[in-house]
Amino acid sequence: MQLLDGKAISAQIKSEIKLEVENWVSTGGKKPHLAAILVGQDGASETYVASKIRSCEEIGFTSTLLRFGAETTEAELLAAVDSLNKNPDVDGFIVQLPLPKHISENTVMEAVDPSKDVDGFHPINVGRMCKGLPAYISATPFGILEMLIRAGIETAGKNCVVIGRSQIVGLPMSILMQRNEYPGNCTVTITHSKTKNLKEICQTADILIVALGRPEFVTADYIKEGAVVIDVGITRVEDATKKSGFAIKGDVNFADVAPKSSFITPVPGGVGLMTICGLLTNTLKAARKEIYK
Repeated sequence: MQLLDGKAISAQIKSEIKLEVENWVSTGGKKPHLAAILVGQDGASETYVASKIRSCEEIGFTSTLLRFGAETTEAELLAAVDSLNKNPDVDGFIVQLPLPKHISENTVMEAVDPSKDVDGFHPINVGRMCKGLPAYISATPFGILEMLIRAGIETAGKNCVVIGRSQIVGLPMSILMQRNEYPGNCTVTITHSKTKNLKEICQTADILIVALGRPEFVTADYIKEGAVVIDVGITRVEDATKKSGFAIKGDVNFADVAPKSSFITPVPGGVGLMTICGLLTNTLKAARKEIYK
């Protein structure tokens, strides 16, 4: 078993981006500027956005955080999105999800200028990705692809099973893993909560990508010997032994599954860190006008 160490890989990617930014700025380019909108006080979102801002500082980006209370109306949020769309100094921005229930996430995502949609959630970017056109790829799928590339994991001709059909992870991963390039050329099966014989399907996977949102759901009996296991899940679980009062768990029972896998991602320290790298990479592309000329 080899560990797909998100901490080590993300540090390498950040170092590469930092050098690219230094070279870009030294030749007259503007420092990439990433903005984030945070609505409410969701604990996980607070932590995630803080990590994004900190990463921007590390690699030489400009960053802006716009905070709004949970009572903010949809109209007020859409006005903020419009302001960022029109701000020429902002290269890309994100609206941190989830949003309060009275605000439509789809309406807000569709209001983001696709050329600044560095989360890759806008229908235009999703559509361009599906057609194999230049696009901002959703940050988590992007990070998973980088993990596969940097570990030299062969994908062509492999059976890939994706658990989860979300528009953020499951759906784009299923598309990316079957495309005619590397990583890709897999035979992909996408599964979900209504799938029958899920365990038997997972046992056929050479590459298993789990994004279900159920802590430690996947156990050793789901895994074929030698499978590559990518755990996207991240859930806070109460744990009285921890100073914080909770532990972070993935969707895979790591201790149970690791001995049967060829490669496996830990939680924490795996895909989550790579997601931020995907966001930073997209922002650099936005600053350089690499996707939308």
